Amino acid sequence: MSSHRVLVVDDDDMLREVAKVSLEMVGGWQVLTAGSGAEACAVALRDQPDALLLDVMMPGMDGPSTVVALREDPATRDIPIVFLTAKVGGEGHQLWEHLEVSGVIPKPFDPMTLPAEVARLLGW
Repeated sequence: MSSHRVLVVDDDDMLREVAKVSLEMVGGWQVLTAGSGAEACAVALRDQPDALLLDVMMPGMDGPSTVVALREDPATRDIPIVFLTAKVGGEGHQLWEHLEVSGVIPKPFDPMTLPAEVARLLGW
């Protein structure tokens, strides 16, 4: 896989770390992290990652609100976003079906296959 820079956004420190190690060690990618939607917007603006892996359910600014904020800024508008969520299907999906995201990866995810799944969703 080629080298990509991915921003992992999740309020769960352990999940962020597992995703970071997976994407770095298995995928060979550079990984940035953020623990909140507001922090994600700041990091995305500053570092211009190639993609975001974004938790849906976070306190304060949740995933869908973060997508809206990123899409409103011309500097971050075109960054591809993949949701990470335990809420797949049912009512939870309605929270983001109107948003432009590249896909959804259910939690818990397999750290050994996470980079391949992200690459597949993003067409890398």
